Amino acid sequence: MQTVFLPYSKSDKKAKASENDNLPRLVHGMRPLLQRIRAIISAYTRLIEPTHLRGLKIPCSLCEFPFLVVLARGEMGIRCPRCRASVVHMSMAHVLKTHCDSLSKFAVYELSSRGPFVTYLRRSCMNLKVSEFWPDLSPGQWRNGIQCQNVERLTYADESFDLCTSTEVFEHVVDDLIGFREIRRVLRSGGVFIFSVPLRLDERTLERAALIDGEICYLEEPEYHDDLLRGAGKVLAYRTYGYDITDKLLEAGFSKAIIDTSATEYFNGLGRPLIVATV
Repeated sequence: MQTVFLPYSKSDKKAKASENDNLPRLVHGMRPLLQRIRAIISAYTRLIEPTHLRGLKIPCSLCEFPFLVVLARGEMGIRCPRCRASVVHMSMAHVLKTHCDSLSKFAVYELSSRGPFVTYLRRSCMNLKVSEFWPDLSPGQWRNGIQCQNVERLTYADESFDLCTSTEVFEHVVDDLIGFREIRRVLRSGGVFIFSVPLRLDERTLERAALIDGEICYLEEPEYHDDLLRGAGKVLAYRTYGYDITDKLLEAGFSKAIIDTSATEYFNGLGRPLIVATV
């Protein structure tokens, strides 16, 4: 086979030179994005499964970044390169926008003090209260500028908030019915409680442990979850919730309780079903 060499004109040379001149500018423009991706990969090295690394063309519901990074299988393997939100945080924001018209007018209580979802609430809400639970502090006391609250004994007055939120909290609450009643108490008429917990939609709630006479009694194989404050595998899960979680919320005094699966559909089957309870 004969190879044919086409003439290379001066205009071709100029165009090529122009492309070369623009290349450093293009690389420089992409640098912030590349730095974000590198930072998130570095932060979540233990999660990464190289065969699953890819981009997902779905915008982040917290910061509206146009795509997500898939680091590994499952919901915890999906992250936003800009705000580092997990798909649980993004599911919360997605459902929040569906059920709450104007957060800027809301008084909100979130049962944690850090993370991408809290940052989103700080940016969006008129009035935001946050807290953490420390077993060695009494409810209402402060540590490092954060108030301690026990959801079974909240120190807030009745009807203090329009919205309460929590992510992965109530499976760790000793008496969740009391906790739900406390959330109901501090919400105003028409108020909403939106939260996430590990949820099995095809089964009833499984009680894993109970506190009896001050001692933990294990009803199933103990299950411990990670926590930002306490570390990996440090927080006991007292239960794994099922579809009957809505019954417990109605028992606690909410007028309506549903399991919202819209985020699951929005995130290509990887979003988290959330619970929405209304006063």
